[in-house]
Amino acid sequence: MADLPADRLSMEPPFSNIGLDVFGPWSVAARRTRGGHAESKRWAILFTCLSVRAIHIEVIESLDTSSFINGLRRFLAIRGPVKHIRSDRGTNFVGASKVLGIPSNIDGESVKRFLSDHDCMWTFNSPHSSHMGGVWERMIGVARRILDSMFLQMGSSKLTHEMLVTFMAEVTAIVNNRPLIPVSNDPMDPFILTPATLLTQKVGPCPAPVGDFDDKDLSRHQWRRVQSLSDTFWTRWRKQYLSTLQPRKKWTSEHRSLKPGDVVLLRDNAVKRNVWPMGIIAEVYPSKDGLVRKVQVRVTSADGVKLFLRPASEMVLLISSEE
Repeated sequence: MADLPADRLSMEPPFSNIGLDVFGPWSVAARRTRGGHAESKRWAILFTCLSVRAIHIEVIESLDTSSFINGLRRFLAIRGPVKHIRSDRGTNFVGASKVLGIPSNIDGESVKRFLSDHDCMWTFNSPHSSHMGGVWERMIGVARRILDSMFLQMGSSKLTHEMLVTFMAEVTAIVNNRPLIPVSNDPMDPFILTPATLLTQKVGPCPAPVGDFDDKDLSRHQWRRVQSLSDTFWTRWRKQYLSTLQPRKKWTSEHRSLKPGDVVLLRDNAVKRNVWPMGIIAEVYPSKDGLVRKVQVRVTSADGVKLFLRPASEMVLLISSEE
């Protein structure tokens, strides 16, 4: 397993280095009609601070570049300027980086020129490398499973846009109040360290409204519906995520790094093993520790020769270059 990137260990202010992704969609009641409610879809951008692990959620109306830029600008207006952005290669992300003039790791020369003037860049993960964004994919994965099951149980009862925005703010508060380190049994410890503590410099979570909110409140006033959903999210978050905060050990042994000339199979879970394409490693990209985690593979097929950029974890070594 590689060492943590430098921006994961940065001592800069929160949200100076972020990872982001979009999840959703959910149906909301846009307006009342004679036949009931007109529906529309909403998505959410989840921003994760790479150092203090806090999150920030912005609701957007579509997946196009313009809507994403609006959500990003709202985030920057609240949290301040960002020095480093990480994400996958979504088309709206790549388009936004070009529109905003933020260079990406696709063009090294433009990165150098921009950094000298603005000290900001956008790094895209390799294709098929969602594990490289685990620091923010983990938060999205747990939150998405809980939210999708909740909305599925709601059935035809739709939220309005305002209710969804408020609910996402409550979700943000719940996630940011998770403990960052194992909770001590020492009664002399002053408080539990959470992302919210580092963000607000305040001890203790934001208190919930007084009163009990249950399933009956889903058909009552809008604010009571939001609080009922927030209580449900907290219950499932506590059971499905907080109970899993324990050490996990993997990728502890070192293996031979791939080299140019190695004959490999490109692993593809969408097809059977016997039709995995065979290729030759054309170029390797070592990390700072000298280990290879990203390679360029040359594959020959009926359509000609093609080059693919893939993570080393998707390569199955058949014949080494020494053989």
